[in-house]
Amino acid sequence: MGVGVKRGRPLKRTKGVRQEQRRFLIYCEGERTEHQYFRGLKAELRALPVSVQLGGEHGEPTSLVRAAIEHKDRAARSPQDRRMDYDEVWCVIDVEAPKPHAGLRDALALAERHGIEVVLTNPCFELWLLLHFTEVFSYHTSESAQKALERQHVCGYSATHKHVTYEKLRDGYGLARDRAQVLRKRGTKGYETNPWTDMDRLVERLRAARGPKSNG
Repeated sequence: MGVGVKRGRPLKRTKGVRQEQRRFLIYCEGERTEHQYFRGLKAELRALPVSVQLGGEHGEPTSLVRAAIEHKDRAARSPQDRRMDYDEVWCVIDVEAPKPHAGLRDALALAERHGIEVVLTNPCFELWLLLHFTEVFSYHTSESAQKALERQHVCGYSATHKHVTYEKLRDGYGLARDRAQVLRKRGTKGYETNPWTDMDRLVERLRAARGPKSNG
């Protein structure tokens, strides 16, 4: 009598499960430099489960926040937004110096009421880019920060044309993040401190889709 062969359970074929994208909507106050930066970052993160949509409005803080709120509210009905809500909505705003935006506090209060996250840089977004290449501890006006970035001659930035080449920034992200954190620890007045930025908060949120090895 032959000995029966005990068979195991048949293997089940499993379909690949695509990780659901976390959807971000980002509104930038600046029209050119910020959009170029975020378009480059979006391209870098294209293989990750994150979707980045840049808002079309720019201008002073309160109108920017209102535009973001309106976009957030219409997303579920909008074909351009795939009729889907956004998981996170952010506004990127310059504090400006020597004279801060008059309506900044009102804009921040409006954003908080509507669940909009805000990234602030004092004096301006160019400080965040500058931190990719050098430490910055001294006070800057918006104009002097732009000139300082231009003098680096490394990312194609011009204070007049407001152009930036994202690829030149990529390798300096870890340094920029660490330097931004140092500035916040030194700052005693939060975003009213100059220089100051929390841009790394947003970038870290976007890069989090890389998993535990995401820290650059």
